[in-house]
Amino acid sequence: MKRYTLICLVLILWTVSFAQNKIEPNWESIDARPIPEWFSDAKFGIFIHWGPYSVPAWTPKGTYSEWYQYWLQKKTLFGNGDFSGKEVVNFHNDRYGEDYSYYNFGEEFKAELFDADEWAELFKKAGAKYIVPTTKHHDGFCLWPSETANQTWGFPWNSVDIGPKRDLMGELTKAVRKTDVKMGMYYSVYEWFNPLYNSDLDRFVDEHLHPQFKDLISKYKPDLIFADGEWDHPAEKWKSQELLAWLFNESGCSDDLVINDRWGKGIRFNHAGYYTAEYDPTYEGDHPWEECRGMGFSFGYNRAEDSWDYNSPQNLVLLLVDVVSRGGNLLLDIGPDADGKIPPIMQDRLLSMGAWLQVNGEAIYGTRKYEKTCQWSEGSKDHPKVGSHYTSATYVLKQTVDPDPGYAVKEVFFTQKPGLLYCILPKYPKESIEIRDIHPSSSAKISMLGYKQALNWVRTRDGIRVEVPALIPGEIPCQHAWTIRIEE
Repeated sequence: MKRYTLICLVLILWTVSFAQNKIEPNWESIDARPIPEWFSDAKFGIFIHWGPYSVPAWTPKGTYSEWYQYWLQKKTLFGNGDFSGKEVVNFHNDRYGEDYSYYNFGEEFKAELFDADEWAELFKKAGAKYIVPTTKHHDGFCLWPSETANQTWGFPWNSVDIGPKRDLMGELTKAVRKTDVKMGMYYSVYEWFNPLYNSDLDRFVDEHLHPQFKDLISKYKPDLIFADGEWDHPAEKWKSQELLAWLFNESGCSDDLVINDRWGKGIRFNHAGYYTAEYDPTYEGDHPWEECRGMGFSFGYNRAEDSWDYNSPQNLVLLLVDVVSRGGNLLLDIGPDADGKIPPIMQDRLLSMGAWLQVNGEAIYGTRKYEKTCQWSEGSKDHPKVGSHYTSATYVLKQTVDPDPGYAVKEVFFTQKPGLLYCILPKYPKESIEIRDIHPSSSAKISMLGYKQALNWVRTRDGIRVEVPALIPGEIPCQHAWTIRIEE
């Protein structure tokens, strides 16, 4: 009898605990779920746009090449530049012919040189803490064996049935999980030209979106989900609240699962998970957020881009520092080619960031926003916008090492941990740097990451002045930015 009573008590307690943790299909319940801390600690992730659009791999500079099908079929174009709208159409007709369908690229997307273990090793060396590959972009092509895709399109439209004849997401998931890098997944809720989407949205949601999403998540149980393509319809049309309730209650994913905020028109920056900025140099907030942008301009691989269109290692390091100082994560995109190789220039940039993080990762990973994000010099902070439609990442160079005459620069970026303040310098000082509004105790230990000896410092009227060592190139611990560590 006692044993029976004990079992009943355990079942009651388990039922009460489950009911308390169960997510209801409404924003109040979904928003009350805490965003797992690993995301705010991670700071640096890698976005991966890869699919049939990687075959033509071309749009004019300043535009998204992964939107190739949309530009082609809609005969329009927008981005940084002055476009007629016919550029992609003319390119396509000249090279493939007017009767050559975008859907033929699915068969040509071979990925024959794709090595998931090589990718995973590169991501680890880059210092990334999570990756987010496009499992399905707006063209509807799936990088896993989706029967739902075949059914609603009316022909094979996934990487197992055509093209690579491989479960690309399965291979990548398995490889990444051999490392300490978290496995995220991007999923587009809408598909530009899916016949069902364009004829009956309600059926598309019930018969395509929900079962396909559930299949993807049940198969691979990702650590993060980046939804996209939500903007045409409210969340109620997508039935996003119901889908997210299933995700948190029934999918079998870990409690550490993280989601973003792109689940319906008007939801972004308001509900669901972490907030997603895109090509935005100004966003700052206390809610967990992330800035995503291309390593060049396009997210998908774009053969039109030259080496000078890619951000330099210095630019990317300072971009990371700037975003983290404002409290966010940087999701930096790469675009592999149709063979499954990550272009060497992208590999080089990732390895450069990894080398910098080897020395300065302490000032990035696990940090939080300080009471002020940076220290400005004198001058105007209202820098001209860099880019006509999307803001180029070179904005951070203008704000630090290459300002226009009369404009202020960010002399110091700040991040913090309990008992520690990190002051990241985009320029290596000649002799010393004054850090204003900082008043450490007399027992504080001040050092530079990557340099073994303590640094001398004195108080000033406005803060402290820290002497930095005069180092020759072989002695300097890193390139691009240097971190002064203040420990109380």
